[in-house]
Amino acid sequence: MKKFLLCTVFGLTVATSSAFAADLSYPVKAPPIAIVPAYSWTGFYLGANAGGGWGDFDTWQGKYSDGNLVDSQSWSHSAGGFIGGGQIGYNYQFSNNVVVGLEADFEWSDIDATTSGDGDGGHYSYGSEVDWFGTLRGRLGYAFDTLLVYGTGGAAYGKVKIFDNNWSSPGDYSYSDTRWGWTAGGGVEWAFAPNWSIKAEYLYVDLGTFRVDDFTPDFFNLSQETDFKFHTLKAGINYKF
Repeated sequence: MKKFLLCTVFGLTVATSSAFAADLSYPVKAPPIAIVPAYSWTGFYLGANAGGGWGDFDTWQGKYSDGNLVDSQSWSHSAGGFIGGGQIGYNYQFSNNVVVGLEADFEWSDIDATTSGDGDGGHYSYGSEVDWFGTLRGRLGYAFDTLLVYGTGGAAYGKVKIFDNNWSSPGDYSYSDTRWGWTAGGGVEWAFAPNWSIKAEYLYVDLGTFRVDDFTPDFFNLSQETDFKFHTLKAGINYKF
């Protein structure tokens, strides 16, 4: 009986060991890990933006009589106001995460530098303003997956105006012109969805000097020039096709 029990235990042990060894000879493979592709900034995009602009508009004015300068004055007005508009562009991302692109934008502007009050001649206001402006820029940046940091620069254009409104004087005037200049700045953009991104962007815009010569608002020949240089900061949203 003892021999029978010993033989039975020995047989079960050998069978169990063989089955365990057989299991070890065929290891179970882990399921493959899904690899999520990196985000690509390549493609056309369209978007909208809003923000503000500010700066100092420096003005010089000379008064002439018979071709001779008889008086002059200069002043600087602090300008500021709302801007809003849209942009369209294209990005291309290289394999080393460098991103190059082109962008065009257009902004309606409330950037204004106006002085007003009441004097001996009644109510008056004078100043300068930017009615609208736009830019044509290149962009160069580096992508940290869905985060893009970039610099930008190019051409700028816009409608500027100088004016003087005195309700009780014949010396009122208003002149406007479309000016060309340059712009430079930078920004950061974050893709929060496959086709959507938001951005914050700073631009310095220089539309040059607007000069008007030989106008006669008050029985003198006047010349006036104003420098239209300002800063902008805006937030925007883009849809990438």
